[in-house]
Amino acid sequence: MPTVYITAPPDAADELAETLVGDRLAACVNRLSTTSTYRWDGEIQQDEEAVLLAKTTEEVYDDLVTRVREVHPYDVPCIERFDESDVLESFADWRADSVAGQ
Repeated sequence: MPTVYITAPPDAADELAETLVGDRLAACVNRLSTTSTYRWDGEIQQDEEAVLLAKTTEEVYDDLVTRVREVHPYDVPCIERFDESDVLESFADWRADSVAGQ
């Protein structure tokens, strides 16, 4: 099951997280504050951002990516997928129930 790494401006992070959980595309989204240094339009930029770690399932991963792209304020949002090789079974069960549940 994938965990999805997403960066966002701090003022958009809460809404993104709530949208993903509310739409049952993620069971949980962790938010961490960070400073990002990157190149944009030929210039080096530095901004405060939030890192979102969205716990999701294989079945809804593509829908999660589509939804992030719809609501994310960046032209080119960072969306990276990490597949787990080992996860506590009870956590995996909870995540699957939370995403697929009614």
